[in-house]
Amino acid sequence: MLKLIRYTFILASFLFVGIQPIFSQKDEPEAKELITKMIKSIRDVERLKYSLKIIERGKKGFNHYESSVKLNRKPRKVYLYIKGIEVLWVDGWNSNKAYVNPNSFPYMNLSLDPLGSLMRQDQHHTLYEMGVDYFASIIEYISLKYNSRFNEIFKYEGEERINNRPCYKITIDNQDFTYENYTVGDNESITSIARKLHVSEYMIVEKNTKLKDYFDILKKGQVLKVPSAYAKHVTLYIDQLYFLPISVKINDDKGLFEQYDYFFMQVNPKIDDAEFTKDYKGYKF
Repeated sequence: MLKLIRYTFILASFLFVGIQPIFSQKDEPEAKELITKMIKSIRDVERLKYSLKIIERGKKGFNHYESSVKLNRKPRKVYLYIKGIEVLWVDGWNSNKAYVNPNSFPYMNLSLDPLGSLMRQDQHHTLYEMGVDYFASIIEYISLKYNSRFNEIFKYEGEERINNRPCYKITIDNQDFTYENYTVGDNESITSIARKLHVSEYMIVEKNTKLKDYFDILKKGQVLKVPSAYAKHVTLYIDQLYFLPISVKINDDKGLFEQYDYFFMQVNPKIDDAEFTKDYKGYKF
């Protein structure tokens, strides 16, 4: 009887020790699962408020920008505050031009084309890419293009606290990144080519030294060097609560190309329609 009790106790102890890790050990998420959830979360967003820090490689080194953003996705409405400069853009309003308080000379409000030289200058993106939709389209395109090699290129790298938020870290490593020849077709521009190929128009301008900026007129049959992908390496941090990107670092063959960090993000907060008008209290238009 004692032997039976002792055997039963040993067996129970063995089973408990053997089974315990299965239930106590946290299952690690897969990169594909996280990317899929992130893209869905981005599509589900209606409104955002956040502060944004930007690092972008420019003609004379790295440019640093900081802004506060209010964004309504559908219909698209954007308000930016950048060190005293205010920008308001509402789809279909003001002839689709941005309404700008420059807070400097000429000391009057301006209506500017979001794709024009005054607003783009040495910047990688425009008001049309503000938010996280454009980034989601790039990531989704990469994941579909390299679907058969997804687990080779996309890697889950664990959890980290970034911008004071608990995050999942994903790396996207594309060692095949290179520049390829592209023959310009009818009525194509640098921007239209970049959008069609899901690459950066800034990289196209930077690589083709005869191009001065985004607005150079291209000729049919002209051959350009274009990147084979948006990036060679991406470090992506996904917020564990919202499943939205909270930090994105983009590298090309030269090193750091651009980095975007989101702070104090509010997802689907209440934003009155009046906050997307030039007469809203607190604005200085």
